[in-house]
Amino acid sequence: MQVKFVRDEGFHKEITRRVDEYFRTTGLSRRDDPRMFLKTAVILLWFWGSWALLVFAATTWWEGMLLSASVALAMAGIGFSVQHDANHGAYSNRRGVNHLVGLTLDMLGGSSYVWRWKHNVYHHMFPNVVGADDDIDIGPLARMAPGQPLKPVHRFQQFYMWFLYCFLAPKWHFVDDFKNSIQGRIVLGEFPRPRGWALVELLAGKLVFLAWALVIPMMFHRWWVVLLCYAWGAALVGLVMSAVFQAAHCVEEADFPEPRDGADHVTGAWAVRQVETSVDFAQKNPFITWYVGGLNFQIEHHLLPKVCHIHYPALAPIVREVSAQYGVRYYARPGFLGAVAAHGHWLKRMGREAHVPATAATAAS
Repeated sequence: MQVKFVRDEGFHKEITRRVDEYFRTTGLSRRDDPRMFLKTAVILLWFWGSWALLVFAATTWWEGMLLSASVALAMAGIGFSVQHDANHGAYSNRRGVNHLVGLTLDMLGGSSYVWRWKHNVYHHMFPNVVGADDDIDIGPLARMAPGQPLKPVHRFQQFYMWFLYCFLAPKWHFVDDFKNSIQGRIVLGEFPRPRGWALVELLAGKLVFLAWALVIPMMFHRWWVVLLCYAWGAALVGLVMSAVFQAAHCVEEADFPEPRDGADHVTGAWAVRQVETSVDFAQKNPFITWYVGGLNFQIEHHLLPKVCHIHYPALAPIVREVSAQYGVRYYARPGFLGAVAAHGHWLKRMGREAHVPATAATAAS
């Protein structure tokens, strides 16, 4: 699927100018920030420390549940913060460092190679565009966008989708990467199948994941106990990651661009659509910002994907001001729970209304 956005009238250029000015006047670096290095060390220590205690120290069921939850939350933290910046090229100025740190996703059971195509290319180029953005393509079980067909089962999706989100991680671990790689396709878009070293990294990552997640624990605990801990942890990872990502895009205040009839372009310039298809939340909550790797500043991330997320809180006022200057709708919810509830409301609406304007959010805001 080829989707083109209309010509930018200066909005993106002004954002770029103001951001460049910010880094010039502060003397800060867009990448290679010492705070990011420290954060990486903390999260990786949290992950491996929790895993070691789970495998070598846990002896009761409640210890297993608590430590499995800790491992799962640390995994989500690595996904939100560490691998996300690295695979965007926002972690370091050195490509090799970005690639090495980006392999933390492979360590967690996902393919960084496939993710870069699925996320960096298709999601970031075409956010909320049906047929191009894999993040809103859940298949027949869910309707995330107005441009998707409404089915009778969708009437209940605001209830069952929270359960299905729990299967995101194992589906990613054992199905999606292999399926995408074999087909060479993501939704309606094609991408080069992994070959050579990329294929080696994909397969090696899966083996490393299976080793620490299942094989080594089964050497010290009964197999069914290990599987239960994996299932509990994987469900938590999927639920947390889905809540964060969906709250930023699949809500009332986000637009869902659709190509004009008989055309291959949507209304609005690319940078404008990055803002209007995304929603920020909990901007003033430093804990949320730290844990989700600045993904609560989704607008800033979509406009500045190669800038380390450490800088998003300082850049948000700039983006808000320029958006107001150019008449671009900028929306931010004050809290995280309200953002999650908004996604639930959107699921309910999508399951009941067959004809929802593609830019319903404009009226809602």
